[in-house]
Amino acid sequence: MFFSGLLDLPWWGYVAVALALTHITIASVTIYLHRCQAHRALELHPLVSHFFRFWLWLTTGMVTKEWAAIHRKHHAKVETADDPHSPQVHGINRVLWLGVFLYVKEAYNQETMERYGHGTPDDWMERNVYTRHSVWGVFVLLALNLVVFGVVPGLLIWLTQIAWIPFWAAGVINGIGHYFGYRSYDVADASTNIVPWGILIGGEELHNNHHAFAASAKLSSKWYEFDIGWMYICILESLGLATVKRLAPKPRFAHPKAAVDLETLHAVIANRYDVLSRYAKSFRRTYAEELERLRKWSPRDAEVLHSLKRALLRGQAAAGTEGTRLAEALKNSRALATLVAMRNELLALWERSSASKEQLLRHLQDWCRRAEASGIAPLVDFSRRLRSYALA
Repeated sequence: MFFSGLLDLPWWGYVAVALALTHITIASVTIYLHRCQAHRALELHPLVSHFFRFWLWLTTGMVTKEWAAIHRKHHAKVETADDPHSPQVHGINRVLWLGVFLYVKEAYNQETMERYGHGTPDDWMERNVYTRHSVWGVFVLLALNLVVFGVVPGLLIWLTQIAWIPFWAAGVINGIGHYFGYRSYDVADASTNIVPWGILIGGEELHNNHHAFAASAKLSSKWYEFDIGWMYICILESLGLATVKRLAPKPRFAHPKAAVDLETLHAVIANRYDVLSRYAKSFRRTYAEELERLRKWSPRDAEVLHSLKRALLRGQAAAGTEGTRLAEALKNSRALATLVAMRNELLALWERSSASKEQLLRHLQDWCRRAEASGIAPLVDFSRRLRSYALA
């Protein structure tokens, strides 16, 4: 009985079981560790919360405080030398294939634990079992798998279970999610949405959306995006087992006003990333038009703009020789030079924390006036759209 296992399944049955079990682990990470513990986007019923804690101890050996602290530090220090796992710093191959070792290394950093690990569970079970004996769980899981599925299937399912999170979460999300993919929001970091359907990794595929609205319990934001983790949260909430605390704001639009007023200002500030995302679309449209124009009469400048496309469209500052080449190329494109300058002015709107509401209002009114007088069609259209933002 032991060697054949309590369950005798066809090969595809073992595959289905492995996928189901690993999906529960993914759901535990995204719902409990990520959205509940790290970002406080929802509250979970104690029974649900403890089930997730037990399941993660059993299948991954991860400690709640360590995971939450490392993830919070990632957001606080994103794409800098202090970011625990940025592929922009450590390289995509290292994060994708060896990301789990970056996680383990940071877990030994006591300063990270003390500064970013606050508010996580600290009860008897956490202190004496889940944290003190974090590695026991995966060996208990191995024993269970061998008994239930038999030696060979049980061992293969166990290896799949313990490798699932290190690869998909520590590797794919932290690596590809900051390197390849599409961007719905023009955030300052390099985060991307890997695909619009967040199923395999519980919704974490929508990583750019998450960095735009880190405290939101829902990771999807566009009509074509699907976040299976959010679906599970909705089910738990309907059963009285979860309470959603925060969601990303939804922009509301009205007929464009003749001039920006205080209500428009508040709406623009509240919907920062939607504003910047729409500005990025205007920028890309202008960039494409200018690149085509320069290719006809100044191929060298067109080549420079094309080589600096990523930095230019994302607003990343170019330094040294690269910065000099870009500055020279922009001299031959009034439209792009204008959009770069006005993007910096628009960003300053959210950074002027000491300015009064009246000062910010005058700043935005003047910005819109100059944008619409620029004669640059995408910028004019954007400014008119800006005047249509309304409070929910």
